[in-house]
Amino acid sequence: MANSLAHTKWVCKYHIVFTPKYRRKIIYYELRADIQKIIKDLCKWKGVEIIEGHMMPDHIHLLVEIP
Repeated sequence: MANSLAHTKWVCKYHIVFTPKYRRKIIYYELRADIQKIIKDLCKWKGVEIIEGHMMPDHIHLLVEIP
């Protein structure tokens, strides 16, 4: 959905990659549920729409659209 003003339209999408220090492989197994809840809560609080997200063992990919 494009946001608009009188003479402009825009869509702001960002690809974000979260990577822990030293790429320790703890995200997928030990912390997956906690991280998902935190990210969803933060995005809902800020009005950010999560378009796509992938959790790998050592990093997280997010495609988000901001208002």
